[in-house]
Amino acid sequence: MPIIVLLLLAAMVATFGFWGTLKGILGAIGVVVLLCLLIVLAVSFTAAWIMRR
Repeated sequence: MPIIVLLLLAAMVATFGFWGTLKGILGAIGVVVLLCLLIVLAVSFTAAWIMRR
């Protein structure tokens, strides 16, 4: 499995360049973090709404 990831990273660097690959990876991590924050926000709003009833 790690060999496949390493080969995929090497192919991405060869295709898009180092900085393009780095931006893509950081962008994907940012999207995951924002999605987690959105889920936490939705759960907290739902909990606050339930507590008021």
